Amino acid sequence: MIDILISGICGHMGRNVLELVLADSDTECVGGVDLKAGEIQGVPVYDNFSDAPQADAVIDFSCADNLGNVLAYAERTGAAVILAATGYTKEQLAQIEEAAARVPLFKTANLSVGINLLQKLVKEAAAFLGESFDIEIVERHHNLKKDAPSGTAYMLAESANAAFDGAKEYVYGREGMVGARKKAEIGIHAVRGGTIVGEHEVMFAGDDEIITLAHSARSKRVFAAGAVKAAKFMQGKPAGRYDMQDVLKDFKG
Repeated sequence: MIDILISGICGHMGRNVLELVLADSDTECVGGVDLKAGEIQGVPVYDNFSDAPQADAVIDFSCADNLGNVLAYAERTGAAVILAATGYTKEQLAQIEEAAARVPLFKTANLSVGINLLQKLVKEAAAFLGESFDIEIVERHHNLKKDAPSGTAYMLAESANAAFDGAKEYVYGREGMVGARKKAEIGIHAVRGGTIVGEHEVMFAGDDEIITLAHSARSKRVFAAGAVKAAKFMQGKPAGRYDMQDVLKDFKG
């Protein structure tokens, strides 16, 4: 049995994680941490990590400002860390890399198994197709999303760019007389509207043919499922930095 602590348990994603943990015969939620102590679905909620019980893994769906508390708990208890919050600063990203030298730490731009499979396929396609195909990325999200382009769009762009040793330049949207498209470009475009959970499309456009690789998330539950899968994967892992590509190597469906 894998004991899991959920940081941000009272939020929308935290509740999704809790439901999946409770339904999984291999996992148990020993508690949660949120702004206000109490109880949710019979699980105790603490307002600080000092009172939180020992766990094998902590899944953090709170916020970037909580990073220090999450890492301190992991270093104190030896729990594996699954970071699912967003909006980390450059300083915090450096802090994450430093902490990975001391604790097993999982972080990815997108917890969806499907998106991470897409990332792998994009990298392979870019390497195979080479300079003969232009690469354009379109991401679509709900009208409340504040950042653009999405972190996942950047992740996909980086995967494609790896085939060119990072030589491609990212161009964000186009307006006016921009001239003919340069070969050294990867176009990245953001669409915002309605309640779109998340859609990402990578188009490889060549002479007289187009190849499109795409993923559509129909609910945020896929991200919660990815977090639980990551927590199970991290059991017994030594200190180090892990991501969903590591999970995919062992993925059996």
